[in-house]
Amino acid sequence: MRFVMKQLVTLCSVLLCFSACNSDSAFVSGGELSEDVSAAANTITEADYLEKISKIAHDSMGGRNTPSAGLNKTANWIAEEFARFGLTPGGDDGSFLQYYTIETLRPNPGMSSAQIGGKSLEFGSDIVVANGVGQGDIQGEVVVLAGLEDLSEGVASSIDGKIVLAVSMPEGYRTHRRAISDLRRAGALAVLVATEKNDQEWTATSDAMTARNTLRIGSGSSSNNIAFEIRDEAIADVLVENGIDLNALRNTRNLEVMEANGMQATLSPRSQMVTQDSAPNVVGILEGSDPDLREEYIAYSAHMDHVGIGNPDSEGDSIYNGADDDASGTIGIVEIAQAFSGMKVKPKRSSIFLLVSGEEKDLWGSAFFADNPPVPVDQIVANINADMIGRNWSDTVVVIGKEHSDLGATLNQVSNVHPELGLATIDDIWPEERFYFRSDHYNFAQKGIPILFFFSGVHEDYHQPSDEVDLIDTEKAARISKMIFYLGNEVANNPNRPEWNPDSYQEIVVEGGGR
Repeated sequence: MRFVMKQLVTLCSVLLCFSACNSDSAFVSGGELSEDVSAAANTITEADYLEKISKIAHDSMGGRNTPSAGLNKTANWIAEEFARFGLTPGGDDGSFLQYYTIETLRPNPGMSSAQIGGKSLEFGSDIVVANGVGQGDIQGEVVVLAGLEDLSEGVASSIDGKIVLAVSMPEGYRTHRRAISDLRRAGALAVLVATEKNDQEWTATSDAMTARNTLRIGSGSSSNNIAFEIRDEAIADVLVENGIDLNALRNTRNLEVMEANGMQATLSPRSQMVTQDSAPNVVGILEGSDPDLREEYIAYSAHMDHVGIGNPDSEGDSIYNGADDDASGTIGIVEIAQAFSGMKVKPKRSSIFLLVSGEEKDLWGSAFFADNPPVPVDQIVANINADMIGRNWSDTVVVIGKEHSDLGATLNQVSNVHPELGLATIDDIWPEERFYFRSDHYNFAQKGIPILFFFSGVHEDYHQPSDEVDLIDTEKAARISKMIFYLGNEVANNPNRPEWNPDSYQEIVVEGGGR
């Protein structure tokens, strides 16, 4: 509840300067809409939105986990809608469904090995895989990281291409995992987290980590995201030989990276296959009307998956229907697809309507699509993503990524000429939450595609069984969908491709961080 109140306070201050924050850009329509465009937008209605969201955020879909029968049922329903709209299939074998493989893997300590500073370590008793899975070998110089402050640019550059031994890490699953993610983005080959756990604590950790199953997509090495936990006593002597005292560094507050006389490590984790499954994305394509620009595409995306069935709430409800997260964005994209497909004269550029799965796992479906698009990836000129657009303020939607390309200025213009929507499209008010990196648009951004992310913020029902349809502001969600429709129409008809802010392109695309 405290986070929701913080949102409201921040929002009020942002809205005071909203009209002053808009900037100019080339604007094709000038605010004058054809009858065709207006009629198409008016097909996006609250009643239609409510009818559709009630189908997929329903107990019969079982929470739409990836993979699951309920997710497949949802994907098939969306595919039927796309066929009804007359869209062209963009999936496998002439269908609307694009499948990717999901492997369930379990650590295999007996086949794994590690060597640090010339000392051999045993998986299970000295070191365990704590995050991700690995099939490949990781070799490199070890640097020691102490302190819990955010990574500075100087520190980040000193760990690039190195194996990082972290002496201390923040507590809590989310902050711990985020710290590891930050280290990986800074270029760390792998992360080793040193721990002071006693024999009993370590045995419990080792047993749990060795028995856990990890899901991943594809069949390649996933060592890029791997992290290890390692006992102090297993490496203390080697570190002392190289001028590093673990105990002295344990309580260091200031962030510091120390070299260890060029000490080398080779980490060779191995896993065994437990099961193999698959999950679908849904892909529909609408060809543009311009003979030249139709070879370029705007991708509209949302994630149709949620977290499935879990712990029951106080009323015994254990089905997490994810009405806001992200049935709300999913139905928005379906409504937008219906609106565009009904136009007599289609937009000049082509459109891709993409509903992905696996977002809740680790942006799986969008990652697979970005690597395996039905059209050349450099012909996708923009991505507009919708995630959680059905709650919180009735007159406002946060649009993340506005500052990174001229899509932000275009949106400001579109918003200004549609006061009838009663919708303020404001900048990111939670940069510390790093939402830019937490939904499917990020996989497009990494491919060099400018993005905008429509998002109404989290709430007390986030990832709870209580995220139900009766709490969705369907009237607001329909207005946001119309705003995205108008924005997409503008971008599709502009002769110029959207352009990155050069600094943002360098940070997000070239350096892969956006820090």
